[in-house]
Amino acid sequence: MTKTDQRLFVVTGGPGAGKTTLLATLAAAGHAVAPEAGRAIIRDQLAIDGPALPWRDRALFAELMLNFDLRSYREAQARASPVFFDRGVPDSIGYLRLCGLPVPGHFERAAGAVRYARIIFAAPPWRDIYAQDAERKQDFAEAERTYEAVTSAYREHGYKLVELPRIGVEARAAFVLERVRGVASGR
Repeated sequence: MTKTDQRLFVVTGGPGAGKTTLLATLAAAGHAVAPEAGRAIIRDQLAIDGPALPWRDRALFAELMLNFDLRSYREAQARASPVFFDRGVPDSIGYLRLCGLPVPGHFERAAGAVRYARIIFAAPPWRDIYAQDAERKQDFAEAERTYEAVTSAYREHGYKLVELPRIGVEARAAFVLERVRGVASGR
C-alpha cells in the first residue's frame, strides 16, 4: 500500500449534498481543488454524444471516472500545499456497487495505491439543498443510497469519515479547514 498523503483531502457523499459548492468556496479562498470526475465526464460525453454516460454505460462511465481521479491524484502530488478533491478513487467502487456491477480488481488495486489523508469529509444527504439538474438525474432516495455506498467504500479502505454538518457553506469551509489544521499538527 502506498503511504497516505496527508495533504490530499477528499470530500465525498451523495449527489446534491453541497460538495461542489464547498469546494468552490475553498477555491475562492485560494485553496487548490481537484474537480469531480463524474460531472466533467458527463459534460464531455454529452457534448460529443458519447457512450460513457451513467444512463448509457455505467461500467464505462466508472472506468473514465477512475482514470480521471488517478490523473487528478498525480497532479495533486506535485503541489506542496493541501489539495481538496471533489470525490476520490473509492467513490468509483461505491458507484459500481450502487449500480450492482462487479468491481474489477484494478479498481481495488487503485484504491490501495492511491491514498489520501486519513480523514475523508462526508457530505450527508441534505433534502433542503438537494436539486436535480441536467447532469444530476438521481432522485433524493438514490442520493441517500449513493452516500451509503461511497462512505462504505472509504471505510473499507481504512479511512476515517468526518461528517460535514448541515450548515452554511462558509461555516462548512471553516469546519473543514479547522480539521485540516488538526491533521497537519498531528491531532
